[in-house]
Amino acid sequence: MRHGKSGRKLNRSSSHRLAMFRNMVTSLLDHERIYTTHAKAKELRRWADWMITLGKRGDLHARRQALQVIRDKSVVHKLFTDLAQRYQARSGGYTRTVKVGFRVGDGAPLSLIELMTGETVKKKKKKRKPRKAVEAAPPAVEEAVAEEAVAEEAVAEEAVDKKKKKRKSAKKVEAEAPAAEEAVAEEAVDKKKKKSKAAKKVEAEAPAAEEAVAEEAVDKKKKKSKAAKKVEAEAPAAEEVVEEKTAADEVSEPEPEKAAKPPKKKKAKTKKDKEGDEK
Repeated sequence: MRHGKSGRKLNRSSSHRLAMFRNMVTSLLDHERIYTTHAKAKELRRWADWMITLGKRGDLHARRQALQVIRDKSVVHKLFTDLAQRYQARSGGYTRTVKVGFRVGDGAPLSLIELMTGETVKKKKKKRKPRKAVEAAPPAVEEAVAEEAVAEEAVAEEAVDKKKKKRKSAKKVEAEAPAAEEAVAEEAVDKKKKKSKAAKKVEAEAPAAEEAVAEEAVDKKKKKSKAAKKVEAEAPAAEEVVEEKTAADEVSEPEPEKAAKPPKKKKAKTKKDKEGDEK
């Protein structure tokens, strides 16, 4: 745990940090205001308060302690003369910091740290005005006040009555709630019983219905088988009738006569044939 290690490290070694704050407190006491980053300004306040406290002591030992930090004798002389007298009536709070924005290069937050003025502002006490004596109210005002009081009492009584009625209605509802719950429970039980009876009835009727359906299917099968047997029995007779008809048709039809050949046409005699006949 980080106990007993107060102060900001500021990403610097101890020697670098010590030299930096020596220079910064010297510049602050010399110019009385400097611009720096916000973290450095907050840490610099401790050093400035320490130096001003040494200056207010004003003895030789305090001067030598200040010279260990501030190496410029002119600044130490200013500290033990001007600044010590300025802050003689002030016990702490010698500096103030004001945020002024961000640095252009790396965007670090900048602050202005400066020494406070030595004037101590005393708060003025506000004088209380004496209370005026309460004058006696006229009778009309007293009557009006009395009427207002009566009206307020009536309003309060009405509010009390309303509260009582609300309480009574709430109690009544609470008293009736168990009976309503019991009635609802009984209705639910009755519904369940009815549903169970209907289910049992359906279960009891189911075998009979299945038997009837099975009987109907058997009857349909029997009818189909009878029709098929009838058709099979009638089929040979029908075939014999068809064969008889075909045979009768064949007997009744006459044999077709042979078609007469057409007479051959005589060829016309050519010149050569005529010459052979003449010879």
